Amino acid sequence: MSLVLQILFWVAMCGTVTSTVYCLMVIAAAMRFGGRKRREERTAMTFLPELSVLKPLHGMEPGLERNIESFFEQDYPEFELLFCARQESDEGLQLARRVGARYPQVKARYVTCGEPTANFHNAKVYSLAKLDSVAKHDLFITSDADVRVKKDYLRRMAQNLKDPQMGLASCVYLGTTDAGARAGFSAQLDAVGKSVEMTSGVLVADMLEGTKFALGASMAVRKEAFQKAGGFEELGQFYADDFVLGNRLAAQGVGVQMATYVIRLMVQDTPFGLSFRNQLRWMQSTRRSRPWGHMGSGLTFAVPFGLLGLVWGVLSGHALLGLLWLAGAIVNRWLQAGAILRVMGDEGWVRGMLLYPLRDLLGCVLWLGSYGGDKFYYRGKIYTLKGGGRVEEPQ
Repeated sequence: MSLVLQILFWVAMCGTVTSTVYCLMVIAAAMRFGGRKRREERTAMTFLPELSVLKPLHGMEPGLERNIESFFEQDYPEFELLFCARQESDEGLQLARRVGARYPQVKARYVTCGEPTANFHNAKVYSLAKLDSVAKHDLFITSDADVRVKKDYLRRMAQNLKDPQMGLASCVYLGTTDAGARAGFSAQLDAVGKSVEMTSGVLVADMLEGTKFALGASMAVRKEAFQKAGGFEELGQFYADDFVLGNRLAAQGVGVQMATYVIRLMVQDTPFGLSFRNQLRWMQSTRRSRPWGHMGSGLTFAVPFGLLGLVWGVLSGHALLGLLWLAGAIVNRWLQAGAILRVMGDEGWVRGMLLYPLRDLLGCVLWLGSYGGDKFYYRGKIYTLKGGGRVEEPQ
């Protein structure tokens, strides 16, 4: 029993130290991001080129109408909105048409691409290839269907491409539910995970080594960047096409950066099982895209190690010390979440901060689960993740 307690103690201690160091790094990275964000918000937005906004769609989802409306309401001199779905009958595409009819002053086009060919396991990239072929301008803003933005979104994002050496800029995001505090608990945990867990890793990576990846929810990108990264057919073989796009551009010396504009990523209020499966899919993809970084991320969680410290305390006769250990882990996560949510401008940051220790525990469970297999379910099909994040669809 003594040996077991020693192992338990040192595992808990190691994880507590690494997660504490990580928390301090997150706070430093958040302060750095906040300073840059304030500077850019004070800078005049003088670079206003013509833009093509590319939005792939697939079906209907709650909140989609408001998401689409936010793009038609942009305060920008010259841009076109391009929507693409697989079929003309797609409910999302039909909704976009109805919304567009209320904004006749905005140039908008609606196209279809058909079902992805055998070379495209990523249907979103297949839609982007079609949108690229009809876009009138060479500077793109790409955006997923679940993104919601403010009226200055295009103005702010365009500034990232003012430097001709900059090929791509993507956004961090606040996970948001339409129902707010009334949303299901699983949706709230998912939302705060997207806001804090994802952004923490992104900002720390940017602080330590610069941005060598992209977040595909929203990007300002040059048309030529897709070809420099291998072309749509090549990118369409990856689940995490955004990571591959940014990583390949950075390796070629093309400028890649994280924009300071914060978008809203709308989280669906789904049952816990479905929410868990969706989040696990992203964890599996990350494990294949960045195997060593993903493995190391297991040491950034705090609450699981705090629980191990509690178990050690109870079994060794130091229950109070074990409780203090767990309490310290919870405070650790409160500090991390508070730093990130406040710098991103989340009005409900207190609630998100209080929830985050539970999300930290769930995140560790998802991390462990990502090593359980390489198959995942997505939109009616089962796919297999291969080395480097490539996707294979079973025959």
